[in-house]
Amino acid sequence: MTDNQNLLAEQRRALILDEVRRRGGVRVNELTRKLSVSDMTVRRDLDALARQGVIEKVHGGAVPVVEASTHEPGFEAKSALELSAKEDIARAAVTMAVPGTAIALSGGTTTFALAHHLLDVPDLTVVTNSVRVADVFHTAQRGGTGGVTRPGAATVVLTGGVRTPSDSLVGPVADQAIRSLHFDVLFLGVHGISIEAGLSTPNLAEAETNRRFVRAARRVVVVADHTKWGTVGLSSFARLAEVDTLVTDAGLSKEAQEQISEHLPGLVVAGGTDVQGG
Repeated sequence: MTDNQNLLAEQRRALILDEVRRRGGVRVNELTRKLSVSDMTVRRDLDALARQGVIEKVHGGAVPVVEASTHEPGFEAKSALELSAKEDIARAAVTMAVPGTAIALSGGTTTFALAHHLLDVPDLTVVTNSVRVADVFHTAQRGGTGGVTRPGAATVVLTGGVRTPSDSLVGPVADQAIRSLHFDVLFLGVHGISIEAGLSTPNLAEAETNRRFVRAARRVVVVADHTKWGTVGLSSFARLAEVDTLVTDAGLSKEAQEQISEHLPGLVVAGGTDVQGG
């Protein structure tokens, strides 16, 4: 990390959490040097993260907390994490959206980042079960002169359903809406991804809705930062063999990249190099 003396507390804590998870633990004196802040500031940050339940304080530092497979963080809690990684992933994934096609976006903070980039792709039909994603497109359309929809603006279909902590709509209503549709590309955010469990989520209803999305898509593109690798939620909803391309970030270890490339036809490492195109 570089000099982050002027970072907001939320941003600084997100960087600390990333460092704890990436390395499996950090010491207070290491964080003070990397963040260029005082020992007291780091300890306050660790206290705040410990209260959120995402780290465990130990003598002289902190280690990550292994989340239960049923724990589902809210949208706001997730949105402050891995910001640069999500932007890198979004910039790489948007190149896979062809003007004039029908695409689907699942819920999640990475698909939310991607939605902003998709505004520049003309004549898309977008189906989503994410309230946040739909709002990105609707807000952009309302911003037109005189309230007139700009030429080439996406046609957006928001499924109904029951709202989850991550602001996704799931359940029978969402499933029924997706069942009769067909997409050229599905951009899918995930809670966890692993060789054994495939794609997983802590929410049983969301798992079923995601299954519907996968079945309805000609091509499945998973957008997931490196922290999702090795995480396993309560319910698996797709095997890795059902995924065409994984777009992740350069924080994913070389070992993990090699493992994934053995199971997927396409792996794109955003902000780094393509291991295997898909």
